[in-house]
Amino acid sequence: MSRDSQVAAGQGAQTVTQEREEEVLAPSVVVVPTGAELDRLAARGGAAASAGGADEPSPALSLARAEAPQEWDAVVLSSFGGPEGQDDVIPFLRNVTRGRGIPDERLEEVATHYRANGGVSPINDQNRALRAALEREMRERGLQTPILWANRNWDPYVADVLRDLHEQGQDRVLVLATSAFSGYSSCRQYREDYGVALEEIGLGDEMTVAKIRQYYDSEGFLTPFVEGLEAALTSIRDQEAYRGGPTRIMFAAHSVPDVDGLASGPEQMRDRFVGGSAYVHQLLAASRAIMDRVASRAGEVPEWELVFQSRSGSPKVPWLEPDINDAIERAAGEGAGGVIVVPLGFVSDHMEVIWDLDTEALETAGDHGLAFLRTATPGTHPAFVSALVDLIEQRMAGRQAPPRVSAVAGATWFDSCAAECCVKVLRGATEPRPTIAQREPGAPLPVGIDDDGAVVHA
Repeated sequence: MSRDSQVAAGQGAQTVTQEREEEVLAPSVVVVPTGAELDRLAARGGAAASAGGADEPSPALSLARAEAPQEWDAVVLSSFGGPEGQDDVIPFLRNVTRGRGIPDERLEEVATHYRANGGVSPINDQNRALRAALEREMRERGLQTPILWANRNWDPYVADVLRDLHEQGQDRVLVLATSAFSGYSSCRQYREDYGVALEEIGLGDEMTVAKIRQYYDSEGFLTPFVEGLEAALTSIRDQEAYRGGPTRIMFAAHSVPDVDGLASGPEQMRDRFVGGSAYVHQLLAASRAIMDRVASRAGEVPEWELVFQSRSGSPKVPWLEPDINDAIERAAGEGAGGVIVVPLGFVSDHMEVIWDLDTEALETAGDHGLAFLRTATPGTHPAFVSALVDLIEQRMAGRQAPPRVSAVAGATWFDSCAAECCVKVLRGATEPRPTIAQREPGAPLPVGIDDDGAVVHA
């Protein structure tokens, strides 16, 4: 894979770097099976079983719940943030790279994606639209809890939103992140954002902040991808570039360093995850569930695999593979006629989707004579919005809520992350950053996964 300097500009492991074509990228040590390989592994049981195929969604499972019921004053939709104009680009990138000593001249070199888009990241308007859709759904259900919006790296900042809420007497806050999967940058870092902010503004003893669980296994999260893939399968052959041959389906997610992938999820459960990674395991389980739903209606479906994108950082550090551009090149060499990319790791069409998929991956496909289609992200799809409000209601009801049903093989994720979940010590630090809600009352720690793939708690 060759790639110019880049900034990862959405949700995920964002770093700024320059990768030189003459440098060889360190290979990943995490083995990610293809769809066909996953089926064979699942047939033999073990870790792959809970990420493999299933005729039906998992039954209702007995999982840890937060204390119930609880009153919450507000819900904060939390995301990465992005610049709103050309003057914002460098200040935003300073926030993204804070503590790394990268000069502005270097940041300008890697600002091309934003500059080409008028200095505007599409993630902000996407989040405004999602917030508005959530507010409408909440009102239709008779829920009066306000929905706010906060970002990690741009206005509105987490600390400012928390301070404003406290001044209004709203001290019990639920956090809903724009990321569906477990991992440091997709889950724990949001908990750290709020833990650090509470320390900075001195409100750690006065406010209660808890993060809503991962939702990779929610039916409403999967539905937009199922619909998009079904539509793409019927139209891929109409593409001008289609030259015959089989279609390859690629589920795309943000790559992360191997060390982060292997640290995702509770440490005591990692031997039951495919590749030893909760992040990879959940992505494979969701991909398999989508394929099962498409196959149940369309019959035989093409081969599929999980691929990764938006790698950055030192080429000497191994990241999750295969890279999407490498996978497209390989598919062409194997006689594929077209590629359908499902952006499974993303909930909206922000810069990483628009640039890394709609620009770079599309160009790679074109260079190799392949037809290319990219399905839509969930965005404000009614099923997705409804599923998110379901999550809010479930957390408010706690143990009084009906048992959850996982839409993928295996168990639903637990409400509250444990202190040791997805731990990462940042460069120059000696211990992890403070987090919120490390263990809430009534939420036992997870201790493993049973033979049926269900999370077991103490």
